[in-house]
Formats: sequence, C-alpha cells, structure tokens
Amino acid sequence: MELNLHDPMYYFLCMLAVTDLVLYTSTLPKKLAIFWLNSREINFNACLTQTYFIHCFLAMESGILVAMALDRYVAICHPLRHTTTLMNPLVAKIGLVVVLLGFIVVLPYPLLARQWPYCRTNIIPQPYCAHIAVVNLACADTRVSSYYGLFGQFCLMGLDVIYIGVSYIQILRAIFSLPTENTRLKTFGTCSSHLFVILAFYFPDLIISLMNRFAQMCPCISTFSLPTYTSCCHPC
Repeated sequence: MELNLHDPMYYFLCMLAVTDLVLYTSTLPKKLAIFWLNSREINFNACLTQTYFIHCFLAMESGILVAMALDRYVAICHPLRHTTTLMNPLVAKIGLVVVLLGFIVVLPYPLLARQWPYCRTNIIPQPYCAHIAVVNLACADTRVSSYYGLFGQFCLMGLDVIYIGVSYIQILRAIFSLPTENTRLKTFGTCSSHLFVILAFYFPDLIISLMNRFAQMCPCISTFSLPTYTSCCHPC
C-alpha cells in the first residue's frame, strides 16, 4: 500500500522475512517439543523433509543477501542508475533465480541420504535434522553425500560470500572517495544493518558445518543402536 516502500531493498527485505519464517517454522516446533514436552523422536521421512527445508531456505537466504549486496552496490557506486537498473522485472528475475537454485541444488540432499542403510544409531547430537548430521549416522560409505554437501555449500554459500565480498570492496572504495567524513558515515550507515545480518548469518552456519563435519561424535551416540533408523533429534 505504501508507494515509498516499492523499492528493490524493501522487496528483498520482504523475501528475507518470508524465507526466515519458513526456515524457522521447519525447525522451531520440533525444538519446542523436545525441550518442553521431552518428545525426542521424529519419523525418518519427516526428518529428511526437515533437512530439505532447512538447507533449501538457508540457500535462498544466502542468495537474498547477495541480491541486497547488489542493491547496495548499485545505490552507492552508481546512484543515478539505481532506479533504471534494478527495476521490478529484474528484481522478480533475481528472486526467481534464488528460489530455483535453492530448490534444485539442495534436492539431492535427502534423496542421497535416504538410500543409505542406518544400522548403528538413531541419535543425532542436535535438535534438528541437518544433512551431514543425518548422513554421519549411516553404516555405509557416504562420501557421495559428503562431497555433494561440500559442493552445495561452495556452489551456493561459498560463491555468495565471494560476491558479497567483491560488492563491499567496491562499496568501501566508493565511500572512502566521498569528500566529507559526515557523508561517508551517512552512506556507510545505509549498509550497516545489511553487514550485521551477513555476519549473524554466515558465521554461525560456518561453525555448525565445521562441527558437524570434523568434530568427534559424543560417546552416547556410539553406545546406542537400533536395527532400523526410526527416530532422531535426541540431544546428546
């Protein structure tokens, strides 16, 4: 309804809000059930569905942050072209590409995880079904899943970080070339919230990914086993 909000940045913020809502809706109800109701089991198919939604919408959120970096780059480095470059059709195409990349690249995660035999344990050391945490439970050679997971992370988030870094290098060069300090601070202030979101998004995800891939599994996992994989999400 507000015509003042019909700008690319607000469209991207709207997409970011919707992505966050879906992402946390896919994990928060089960987390609350675990910690409030002690309901520590989840069906295997539901676990794989949760895996897909988690990684799919994480990839989308990363792509939206790249789109927001592009918007800031054009607005600061080429301000006279901002309204003519990032028009509604281009914004819609960017949003469509972000959604399709997330859906397509992440689709093999649950498909590959489903084919492995699970005979050692059905406990994962966190309250949601992350891809590598589920794959680590399989009693088979899961290098295909592990390698594809690394490829997916590099293809999506790794490249996104590179694009954001290049954009902000150009943005900072443009800011430091401004004539007065007051103008520099005011211009940089338009990017500060975006930078904070980037740090809050990528650093925890990187730490969790490294912990899942390289940390030793805690002892209680190796001592609990079932013949079939029927449940997960049991915090260690």
